[in-house]
Amino acid sequence: MTTDTALFPTFSRADVAFERGEGVWLYGADGSRWLDMMAGIAVNALGHCHPHLVAALTEQAQKLWHVSNIFAAPHQEKLARRLVETSFADRVFFTNSGAEALECAIKTARRRQFHEGRPERYRIVTFEGAFHGRTLATIAAGGQEKYIEGFGPKVDGFDKVDGFDEDKVRAAIGPQTAGILIEPIQGEGGVRPVPPSFLAKLRAICDAEGLSLIYDEVQTGVGRTGRLWAYELSGVVPDILAAAKGIGGGFPLGACLATDAAAAGMTPGTHGTTYGGNLLAMAAGNAVLDVVLEPGFLEAVAAKGLKLKQKLAAVVDLHPEVFAEVRGEGLMLGLKCRRPPAEVVAAMRGEKLLTVGAGDDVVRFLPALVVSDEDIDEAVARTEAAARALSKAEKGAAA
Repeated sequence: MTTDTALFPTFSRADVAFERGEGVWLYGADGSRWLDMMAGIAVNALGHCHPHLVAALTEQAQKLWHVSNIFAAPHQEKLARRLVETSFADRVFFTNSGAEALECAIKTARRRQFHEGRPERYRIVTFEGAFHGRTLATIAAGGQEKYIEGFGPKVDGFDKVDGFDEDKVRAAIGPQTAGILIEPIQGEGGVRPVPPSFLAKLRAICDAEGLSLIYDEVQTGVGRTGRLWAYELSGVVPDILAAAKGIGGGFPLGACLATDAAAAGMTPGTHGTTYGGNLLAMAAGNAVLDVVLEPGFLEAVAAKGLKLKQKLAAVVDLHPEVFAEVRGEGLMLGLKCRRPPAEVVAAMRGEKLLTVGAGDDVVRFLPALVVSDEDIDEAVARTEAAARALSKAEKGAAA
C-alpha cells in the first residue's frame, strides 16, 4: 500500500501531472505537451479552457455560486427547458455526477410504480458488462463482482441479463419488476453498441408490461455520438435518461430526464440534493449547450468521428498483431486489442498520446468534441507509432 500520500490509494495513478490545457492539448509542469484523446473520460466536451465556458463560469462566479434548492431556481429552469426542448423529456432533476443521476433514475422508476398503485414493483433488469457508477446501488446495478467485492451484501433489486437477448430479458421480468436499465453503447464495458432492434424490443416489452425504459447516457450523451443523445441513433425513446460527463464540460454536473408520466411520483420531499443544480453548474451546462447546439456542430462531430474511425481501421489493418477491430459511434470509439490494454495505453503514453482502457480488451478514444482534423491525423500517427513500438518489442523479446 502506498504510504507517501494523504489520498485514499484507490487509483492506480500514472506518474504524469498536468498544470494547464488548451483544446485537446495538455501541458505538464516539465513543459511536456500531450495530445488528449480521452477528455477526462468523455467529460471535457469542449476541450480544455474553451473561451465560452471560461467566460460563462467567470461571469457567474462574480455574482453568486450557491444558494439552496429551497428557493426559486430560474438558473435551473433555463437549462432544464433547453434539455426538454431538445429531448424526449418533460422534466429534469439536476445532480452533481453520473452516479447520482442514475440513483435518481432508479428512484424515479420505482416511485412511478408506487405512484401508480404497484408498490411491490421495485426491481430493475440490467445487463452484463454494464457500468452505472460507484454508489452501493449503482455497483449492484452494474453487477460486476470486482466493484461489489468487499462492500457487504449487494444492494437488492437488480436482475442482470447476460447478452442482448430478448428471451432472457422476458425471463428476468417478474411481478416485482419496475424497469429496464441499459446503456445505448456500453462504455466501460468495451464500447459495445446495443443493436437498435434490441432496443426496440425493450421498448415494446416496457410498453406491454407497464415498465420504465431507462437509458444510461452518462457517457454517450450531449453530442458524444454525433447526435445530442445516443437514443436518436436508434429512434427508440426511453422514459427516463441519466446524463452527466460532457453536459458540464468539465464542471461537475449530472441530470435525470424523464417524461411527465415517469416522473409523476417524484413529488415534493421524495428526492433532493444540496449542491445539485447550483449556479456555477448551470452556467457551465448552458455554455456547453450554446456551443453543441450551434448549427452544424453535431454534424461536424459525426463527420470527425467517421474520419477517426476509418483512420483507426487502417491502423488495425497495418498492425493486426496489436489490434483486432475498431468500433463505436461518433467520437466514442474503441480499439479492441490483441495485447493487454494496459500495455497499449502505456505505449501510447510513450508517444505523448492519452487514451483510456475499457473492459478487458479495449482502448477508448473519447476526444473533445472540438477536436480538429489535424488533431485526429496526429492522434492516428501516434497510435501507429505506439503499435510499431509494441510490435518491435515483441519481436525483440521473441528473439
